[in-house]
Amino acid sequence: MYFIEHLIQLIKEKKSVISMGLDPRMDKEGEIPRYLINEFNNPDKIILEFNKSLIENTYELIPVIKPQIAFYEKYEALSSLKETIRYAHKNDLLVILDAKRNDIGSTSEAYAYSIFKNYNADACTINAYLGIDGVKPFLNYKEKGVFVLVKTSNPSSSDFQDLFSTKILGISNEISEYKCNEHVLKRNYILMAQLVRDWTSNLEKFLDFTNLGAVVGATYSKELEKVRKIIENSFLLIPGYGAQGAQAKDLKYGFYKNGLGGIVNSSRGIIYAYNKNEKYSQHDFSKAAKDKIIEMNILINREIGI
Repeated sequence: MYFIEHLIQLIKEKKSVISMGLDPRMDKEGEIPRYLINEFNNPDKIILEFNKSLIENTYELIPVIKPQIAFYEKYEALSSLKETIRYAHKNDLLVILDAKRNDIGSTSEAYAYSIFKNYNADACTINAYLGIDGVKPFLNYKEKGVFVLVKTSNPSSSDFQDLFSTKILGISNEISEYKCNEHVLKRNYILMAQLVRDWTSNLEKFLDFTNLGAVVGATYSKELEKVRKIIENSFLLIPGYGAQGAQAKDLKYGFYKNGLGGIVNSSRGIIYAYNKNEKYSQHDFSKAAKDKIIEMNILINREIGI
């Protein structure tokens, strides 16, 4: 089954558009509970136990999880990442591997193979700044999903993504500056959104959506609305909810009236929710995550009409 087809099916079945981000951290209090660290004393075992407990308690409430590969690499715990993905699949969850790969040629092919074959992820995030050369190797895995960074949720995204650019035909690439008031300028994130739209034109569609999507932060609701209007046939992966400040009301611009069109990711806000409420002990971390997702589903579904 194609990624987007399966994703839509799970969204409808579970009445949820939430992605639980699995970003394991154990460097300070309030992250992975200390009792797990003391009990297992091995990064792979600690992280796997943490992730499995979260999945066991939330899989009926969400369609997808999103592990961030950087944390597994940091703790040299890539075995736990593979096992987490296997466990998620056993529990009817899709997996978006947040890797943000960016390269061309054989290197991009190797990245795609690693993500889709070695880790068996259902989808991934990529940085398409290198152009279609860096995207094609991922699209060659026709059943898999790909989410291109368009407008990210971090505050400094404006340093480049909000700058104005234009493509002027007939101007030599050797010219590094060109002053002219006759050409329409567009922000870089708009240009990237238009590229994603163009790249979807020949892809197979399921309920009008393709496997090629975009990442747009909920922390920028106006930009989210603009990208939604440009990329009509793509799902948007929407980070920034919760810990980064976005609220349910900011999400509606990424969805259509039928409640489809986006996936809302929250990582710290879910998996470390136990640390935000005194009624939970560290042993209740997975229960706290479940309760947080129930709350999110109510708030978000009310806004998007699912």
